[in-house]
Amino acid sequence: MHSPIGFRMVVLTLAIAVASLTQVTPSYAQTQGSDRRQDRRDDRGDARDTKQTGRQDARDGKAECKEGDDKSRAECRQDKRDTKQDARDSAREIKKQ
Repeated sequence: MHSPIGFRMVVLTLAIAVASLTQVTPSYAQTQGSDRRQDRRDDRGDARDTKQTGRQDARDGKAECKEGDDKSRAECRQDKRDTKQDARDSAREIKKQ
């Protein structure tokens, strides 16, 4: 027959083991790789915002250029291209950092 003290010891050991496992808080491992990935995501987001702002600035500049009679359509178009290219260059610089 099993002794009552041995049975109590087994139950007590199991209770302690279960209690210790339930008190463990979940933790998320942050590795260097995941930090670098998050940094790249942030950089891409900043670069995307820069390009989007450059596009809007180019549209506004072209509209103003067309309203004024100082330049031809081709010159206005080239100004828009230059503005967008400057925005792309800025975005590339952001991604390189």
